[in-house]
Amino acid sequence: MLDDTFLLDAFTVRLGDIMDVEPDALHALSLSVGWPHRAEDWQLLREVGQGVVALDSIGRVYGSAMWFPFGDDFATVGMVITPPRLQANGGGLWLMRHALARTQGRSLGLHATEAAHRLCLSLGFVDERTVYQCQGEATMPPDVVPPAKAEVRDLRPSDFAALCELDRRARGADRANLLASLVARSRGIVLCREGNLEAVALCRPFGRGSVVGPVIAATDEDAIAVVLPLVTEHAGTFLRIDTGQMEGDFARFVVLCGLPVYDTLTQMSFGRPWVPEAAGAHVIYALASHTTG
Repeated sequence: MLDDTFLLDAFTVRLGDIMDVEPDALHALSLSVGWPHRAEDWQLLREVGQGVVALDSIGRVYGSAMWFPFGDDFATVGMVITPPRLQANGGGLWLMRHALARTQGRSLGLHATEAAHRLCLSLGFVDERTVYQCQGEATMPPDVVPPAKAEVRDLRPSDFAALCELDRRARGADRANLLASLVARSRGIVLCREGNLEAVALCRPFGRGSVVGPVIAATDEDAIAVVLPLVTEHAGTFLRIDTGQMEGDFARFVVLCGLPVYDTLTQMSFGRPWVPEAAGAHVIYALASHTTG
């Protein structure tokens, strides 16, 4: 049985529901550790996930942990924020154990910072790959030859079912609820062949500027084709892409757009891998976020 209170130096913090905390208070928490999330970014995460927070006696937020159920058997874990004072006293482990207790029976995925990597290993997560956080002031993208026999256009409401199916094949989980919230905040670009949706990229406001993701495609060429209009639109502004691609044409394209690697994370899993072996040819070229994959 997990304790709902935790001794922090000379006082005790208690467990609370993240839905009972104002987004501005959560923004202050992420700001305290240098994370870029705005109150609006927290609100999106609360629409599609659940979470717990550490609160003191007057309701100040000292830490957080969230989880995001996708389908019946998979969830991601994220927004595990523990300021140094809480972390030094084991508060990160306390919050993570509460998150894991609420996701029992599901396979899990997360993206661990360098500081959190050892903790995640101790809880049974295993390494899968490195994810590269690429960001900066976007420049006009290089000229590229468009894919043959393909139409590149804006995402339409009628594309939503095909978008969900493409994402399900690439991620191996039903993320329709997440995609609905993302589409409502994003500009989307799709690539179609013979009327079939073959690639997609979404771009929305986030943190200091905007983030491109998810990007789903079967080839580097298709991934570049759907990202190019979004980079062009945001040239001269702060832009971010989180990708597991560090080699090949797509990775080179991202760098040529003025988005060098700023940081790295480790993609980890507990139970089944993030992408089951039965997944199709389409892959996630860029994450929607570290928290949701």
